[in-house]
Amino acid sequence: MKHLIVTADDFGLAPEVNDAVEHAHTAGILTTASLMVGAPASAAAVAIAKRRPGLRVGLHLTLLEAPPVLPKAQIPDLVGPNGLFRTDMAKVGADMFFRKDVQRQLAAEIEAQFAVFAATGLRLDHVNAHKHYHLHPTVTTLLMQIGPRYGMRWVRVPDEPNVMVRAIDPAAPRLTPAITTPFTTMLKYRLRVAGFKVPDHVFGLAWSGAMTADRLAALLVHPPQGVTEIYTHPATTGGYPGSAAGYRYADELAALVSDDVRAAARDCGASQGGYMDAPPQI
Repeated sequence: MKHLIVTADDFGLAPEVNDAVEHAHTAGILTTASLMVGAPASAAAVAIAKRRPGLRVGLHLTLLEAPPVLPKAQIPDLVGPNGLFRTDMAKVGADMFFRKDVQRQLAAEIEAQFAVFAATGLRLDHVNAHKHYHLHPTVTTLLMQIGPRYGMRWVRVPDEPNVMVRAIDPAAPRLTPAITTPFTTMLKYRLRVAGFKVPDHVFGLAWSGAMTADRLAALLVHPPQGVTEIYTHPATTGGYPGSAAGYRYADELAALVSDDVRAAARDCGASQGGYMDAPPQI
C-alpha cells in the first residue's frame, strides 16, 4: 500500500508562508503543515488550521535561527544577543552534547514548544525540526522523552532515496551519505525501537527550496510503497524575515497547485493526507 503526505514547513513564520499554505491546501495537493510555534505569524497560522480542519498540522521544532518560546533569561546559552536562537550550528551542537546546563535549557525549550502547540487545541499530526536538527543525538533523546506526553507518534526522518532523485534529475545535488547516513540511520533505529512511527521515504533534501512542478510531478508518477512524505517551502513571495536566500518560494507554491501536479497526485494510486491518516496496516 502507498500513503502520500505533502507537507509545508515553516508554517507560522510569516504571512507570506501562511497564505501560501492555505492556498496550496485548498487549491492544490498540500495535506500537511509543520508549525513553528514561536514564530511571529504562528497565531494566524493556527487560525488558518482551525478553519481548514482537513489540513493536518505538526510541530516544527525550532532550535536555530528563530525566536524561542521561553524568555532569554531561561535559555541564555541557546540564544544570541539578538534574542534569537544561535546560528553557529556546530558550536551550539557541541554545547548541547557536552554541557549539562545547556541540556537543561534545551529540555525546557523543547517542553515549552510542545506545550504551546498543545495549547492551540490542534491535534499533533507529526514532529520534525527546523534544519532537521532533531538528528542531533541530544535533541533526539529529549524529543523521545518529552514528545509522548503530548501525543507524539510520528517523526520525520530525512532519509531521502537519492537514487530516485537522481533518476529524475541527474544534475540534482549529490548528498553526502558518509555524513548524513549514520545520523538518519541511528534516528530511525532509535525511534522505531522506542515504538514511534517514521515515514518509509522522505523527499525534499536535494531540491530544498526548489521543488518545482516538473520535479514534484515526477515524484508522484510512481511513489514507492509505504508512507512517503514530500516536504516543501511554499510562500507567496520571498524576502520576508526568516526567508532563505535562493529559495524559490513562489515556484514551490505554483508547483503545489499546478494542473499537472494535481493530475499526477490524483492518478498516483496512493491514499493522501497527514501522518495521522496513514492506513494502520502500513
